Amino acid sequence: MRWWRFKKCVNNLFLIKCDIITYMLYIIITILVIALIWSIWGYFGSQVEQAEYSVVKKMNGYEIREYPEHIVAQTSVQGPYGKSLSDGFRIVAGYIFGGNTKKEGVSMTAPVVASSDGNSQLVSFGMPRSHTLETLPTPSDSRVKIITIPAKKFAVIRFSGYRSDKRIKGLEEKLLAAIARDGIISAGSTAYAGYNAPWTPPWMTRNEVLVEIKLYD
Repeated sequence: MRWWRFKKCVNNLFLIKCDIITYMLYIIITILVIALIWSIWGYFGSQVEQAEYSVVKKMNGYEIREYPEHIVAQTSVQGPYGKSLSDGFRIVAGYIFGGNTKKEGVSMTAPVVASSDGNSQLVSFGMPRSHTLETLPTPSDSRVKIITIPAKKFAVIRFSGYRSDKRIKGLEEKLLAAIARDGIISAGSTAYAGYNAPWTPPWMTRNEVLVEIKLYD
């Protein structure tokens, strides 16, 4: 009798263990499926025209890039990078989603750039290369300006994951220290560039900190 009770207890424990393992497998599979769907959504949401540039030289921990002259839709907002990027994005997005005199949409491009301008941030969307100043519609919102950015050189450091003002500031300081170490002179302008839609998984995001530099050979 005692042996039978012991065997029954062992069988019950085995069944409970099997149920726990099965439940854990369900959870793992569900997480993997969600991650896969999220990744696919993030991938296709980021397939837009990207800013043109050439890599002049790869350095230790960063790279030197040259950006050609290009057209942007730009607005000026107050606040740190995180808040200004959100506020500026909303204002400029209004223009490309039809907030213009022609009530036409303008194709989205990447990255969205927030650059320091005294106590403000300039938030910019690059315009598609198929457009010129003459073919782009005039913004309905006076806060949005269509301007041409001249060719410039930047030192650039890239990172992934979620951004924060603290992280961006830390990477900016790291980049400034690196270019000073290498004898490169900053032109004083710094910027943050975000390439992905807000719903992109953090492991797929592309973010950059840029420091404008003086002529580099």
